[in-house]
Amino acid sequence: MITFVHGADFHLDAPFTALPARQAAQRRGEQRQLLVRLCGLARERRADLLLLSGDLFDSGQVYGETVDALAQSLGDLDAQVFIAPGNHDFWSPRSPYTGITWPQNVHIFTEPHVETVVLPELGCAVHGSAFTGPFRDDCPLDQFRAEEDGLVHLMVLHADTAPNSRYCPVTQAAIAGSGLDYLALGHVHACTGLQRAGDTFWAYPGCPEGRGFDELGDKGVLLGTVDRGRAEVEFVPLCARRYLIQEVDVTGRDPEQALAAALPPQDSGDLCRILLTGERESDALNLAQLEAMAAPKFYALSLRDRTRLRRSLWERAEEDTLTGLFLRAMRRRLEEASDDSQKAALEQAVRFGLAALEHREDPT
Repeated sequence: MITFVHGADFHLDAPFTALPARQAAQRRGEQRQLLVRLCGLARERRADLLLLSGDLFDSGQVYGETVDALAQSLGDLDAQVFIAPGNHDFWSPRSPYTGITWPQNVHIFTEPHVETVVLPELGCAVHGSAFTGPFRDDCPLDQFRAEEDGLVHLMVLHADTAPNSRYCPVTQAAIAGSGLDYLALGHVHACTGLQRAGDTFWAYPGCPEGRGFDELGDKGVLLGTVDRGRAEVEFVPLCARRYLIQEVDVTGRDPEQALAAALPPQDSGDLCRILLTGERESDALNLAQLEAMAAPKFYALSLRDRTRLRRSLWERAEEDTLTGLFLRAMRRRLEEASDDSQKAALEQAVRFGLAALEHREDPT
């Protein structure tokens, strides 16, 4: 049984352009600390292998401190490390991977065709393939089949399971026909959990640190075990901060009080986008005042107004239209309602009915 840690899409030295320069620099420093947590996990769980499936760097423009931090962290491990460069950090004579001498336990795949490293002491073979440019339309699995030699076969690959992708498209049929025991993929920034095609297990760990509001919640790596014909993985969060989106409904409430009730009791190190929704009484919300009240609770905060001006449900009831007919019928039913819960349900039905008749979005 082989124990491994599978990570991908670190995007070290990302610009974090949505943040002020000071915070962007701080976030890049926190990305380097992510390497300490990654290697700490590998040591704590006594991992045999660390599989890194590409896009470790955000681009070819990398700070020397970052490359040094990566090499030092990986070199301190007892585990064997395998890196398959992706579309952001593709292998070339000028890539960040060529500027230093890497520790002996680190193997970087440098060819688009599949390379193989056999580890007799572990009873396994690790295969891999590299991007050598920002795109690749081929799939290295199409011409690959692991040997039936009694070894556990793993592969590290930056690839996309979406059809017609320009980022190494991999089909379920190719995975199933590979003869691999575990395929460690990178490129997709959301964790898939353990998947299976034929007798081959595969997974994306997702990115270990979010960089925007399209990468929400806990982020991390996969800790797993693999043997011939079986595999297990668990998701381990590693991120220092999370990106969160939260909706706050102000309908029938003072916006400041509604926002205050939704804030965490303790200060958070997360980055949050709060969407104010529902119906407001006044013509506009004072977003600057609301943001100033909530901002100290977060590392970074933005507010967005998704509210609409409150309107009378019955203002069109006397029209000689289908809308008017609908409203008069519903008003009669409301007058006949026997309890508050029934009245509330009818009022909500009126709101949905008006939205449908006026081709508006459903009410929140």
